[in-house]
Amino acid sequence: MTSTTNANTITVTLPQLAKMIDHSLLHPTMTDAEIINGLRISKDCNVATACVKPYLIPLAKRELAGSDVKVCPVIGFPHGNSTTEIKVIEASAAAEAGGAEIDMVVNIGKVLGEDWEYVKAEIAAINAAVVSRGAILKVIFENDYLRPEHIIRLCEICTEIGVAFVKTSSGYGFVKQSDGSYNYLGATVSDLKLMREHSGPEIQIKAAGGVRSLDDLLHVMSLGVTRIGATATVAILDDAKKRGIGMEPTSVKFKPMVEKAGSY
Repeated sequence: MTSTTNANTITVTLPQLAKMIDHSLLHPTMTDAEIINGLRISKDCNVATACVKPYLIPLAKRELAGSDVKVCPVIGFPHGNSTTEIKVIEASAAAEAGGAEIDMVVNIGKVLGEDWEYVKAEIAAINAAVVSRGAILKVIFENDYLRPEHIIRLCEICTEIGVAFVKTSSGYGFVKQSDGSYNYLGATVSDLKLMREHSGPEIQIKAAGGVRSLDDLLHVMSLGVTRIGATATVAILDDAKKRGIGMEPTSVKFKPMVEKAGSY
């Protein structure tokens, strides 16, 4: 049980922190050898899931055998632009192949165009396909592209449908900046607060993109986040051990994340 005793202090255990993490193995250039190494890290650290591309589900199941680390494939990733029919097929196949948790990306253009009937129907169809096969759904909003009113409506829709998680970002939603470069903010404090406020109490929040340190993880936990996507899993958990977090509940101070202004 997480508790916040005072400002910037939270009580946690090491296993609790590990089970907050979906270890991300999604970079498009990753080879099978790099994936296997990442899966071994996932198993050794006993995280919640290893987040993989769909073709890697059989490999992930093999490497994670004997652990309770789940396989979390992504579908419609990273831009969400496949047809609803294809997304349903992809999600169904991923669940049937052994994906226990499915992360999907909304159709961002439809969200920005406020075609809420389309957006709701698509999420509902994918959720039904996933749940009927014994898996759960996390819905990726890609907040860097959205305004607060879009995030609020997505939270309402996901609450109405009853998905398991709403998620901030894919980690690959790069937005063109004023200097011509492409970057993203990912999970921000303001967006996480907005998502927690406007999602039903049974809907969990996943922060992805930019949660790179133990302090970041502890801060988002204090905001009501129950899962993060991370590539820095080893560094985060090593830092937790150095700071005295172990099997018993430990109170630890954290440095708050610096809030940044949106760029879209």
